[in-house]
Amino acid sequence: MPVLKSLSFTALPKTGNDPVQTRRAKFVSKLEEQKLLLKDPNHVRTVQRWAKVNGERQATTKQQAVRPWWKTDPSGQVVMSIKFGAKPIEFEKGKAGIVVPSKDKLPTVIDTLIAAVRAGELDELFSQAAKTGAIGKTRKAA
Repeated sequence: MPVLKSLSFTALPKTGNDPVQTRRAKFVSKLEEQKLLLKDPNHVRTVQRWAKVNGERQATTKQQAVRPWWKTDPSGQVVMSIKFGAKPIEFEKGKAGIVVPSKDKLPTVIDTLIAAVRAGELDELFSQAAKTGAIGKTRKAA
């Protein structure tokens, strides 16, 4: 017992389930995915799903396509939209796009957006998008 006397004990800290932090982390991962898609146009996401195999539920992995959040307009300018679920987020009334001079400047714009998300600058826009859209709502059984 003299060895245990040399240690100091305390209560375990509670693991918080902060929805704001969870939303930020998920959005940062989506932005990181866009950077990977920019480097490799054939990038796919690997997801794990449950499927019945021989009457038993088993975890299976599937490949899921990642869609780009940017488009090139006819003048050659790149416009990036930030999507929350399937809908683009409006930064100002009627303005949901971010103008990027060229496609090779997209990584710096994505890094800037990641920094803004981590700093909490987009939290208000996320909460507005969650209120207006069907994100996080349960589907009614048919």
